[in-house]
Amino acid sequence: MADLADTRISLAGTGVVRGVAQTAVSGGACLVKVGGIVVTARAATTLTIAAGNILLLAREASTYYAFAIVPAAPTSTPATPAPPDSAPVDTGDTPPAPKPVVRTGTLTCVPTATACYRDGSWRSDGDPTNSFDLYQGRYGGSSYGRNTGCAFYGSKPHTLAGASCTKITVKLKRLSAGDFAGRSATLRLISQTGRPGGSPTLNETTSGPSLGIGDTSTFTLPTSWGQALIDGTRGGIGISVSSDSPYIHLAGRGSWSAAFTIAISWRRSS
Repeated sequence: MADLADTRISLAGTGVVRGVAQTAVSGGACLVKVGGIVVTARAATTLTIAAGNILLLAREASTYYAFAIVPAAPTSTPATPAPPDSAPVDTGDTPPAPKPVVRTGTLTCVPTATACYRDGSWRSDGDPTNSFDLYQGRYGGSSYGRNTGCAFYGSKPHTLAGASCTKITVKLKRLSAGDFAGRSATLRLISQTGRPGGSPTLNETTSGPSLGIGDTSTFTLPTSWGQALIDGTRGGIGISVSSDSPYIHLAGRGSWSAAFTIAISWRRSS
């Protein structure tokens, strides 16, 4: 059996064979053993051949040409190159931060209580104290004091803490009292989230919609009012004037289930 070193390489159609040099180059040629037969091979001028070298030869007709020396097999695996001493050069701009995820929604809050404060106490001469209708002003000729109507929302608006209010509406219905002309209640923001023992703390003010007797409205409040309810700095909405008129009667939750229901539209980024 021939040595592996002098067997033909299986490269179909290339005419490339492998052999073992028997002599050094002399006169541009050397003796090479190929497949058990010693032949004369012309050597490439760049090769320095010694006996025993494994050669690659190209054959054309009956002439052999030695064109490469096969190196010995490596004795070890090449070492992994060391990492560079410095970070790679920045070749471009920093990629932009991912866009925040924006969520939106609407929270509906039904009053936990509607009540009316007059003459230093909360009225209970009609509906239960916490389901009372809302009045403002004083009934003409009455010996009683002025009324302040209130709706309280508990902690539900504060469940949106961290969100931004984009819109807030409130449902109102005017009931019989005073004259029949369209009248606008003076709306107030209240500090307390529930009916206090004493008088309610009134804050910001805005004019409500003009309503005739029996009219209803879904009225848009200032966006800042919704934000104050979300943030917890305010807890209710009321009606109150510093004079006796206009005397106005609005439905509380005992007279109309939708009375003073608010809808807070919100947006949150994360």
